[in-house]
Amino acid sequence: MITGISHMTFIVKDLERSADFFTNIFNAREVYSSENKTFSLSKERFFLIGNLWVAIMEGESLSERTYNHIAFHIQESDFDAYIQRIQRIGVDIKPERPRVSGEGLSVYFYDFDNHLFELHTGSLAERLACYQLISCIDDEAHLQ
Repeated sequence: MITGISHMTFIVKDLERSADFFTNIFNAREVYSSENKTFSLSKERFFLIGNLWVAIMEGESLSERTYNHIAFHIQESDFDAYIQRIQRIGVDIKPERPRVSGEGLSVYFYDFDNHLFELHTGSLAERLACYQLISCIDDEAHLQ
């Protein structure tokens, strides 16, 4: 039985620069560095973001950018502060996609290795409620 996510691993070209990215944007706390040792495939560092174990391993950057991403939940009151953190790091912020009113605020941004991250203020329940409301409105419009 699956009980949750164990960890996420990102392959990065520069461990130091990526460590700065995770600590400065997500307040990640570094809990391990292999330094020059290789226990897995390459040198690695482990972080905790909240209670989530995130690993970075040295390797080649992704060659393409896609919409595959990981989204972290933040409070709406912290949204502008996170935008400032992202801008200070100097990574690319993706233009926002069209959104349904009420589904929360989001900012999408790439790290230095073309991984896409999202900071999102909404919840699954809120999004489903918005989509249901829109479906009901659409159904009523079709009945008229």
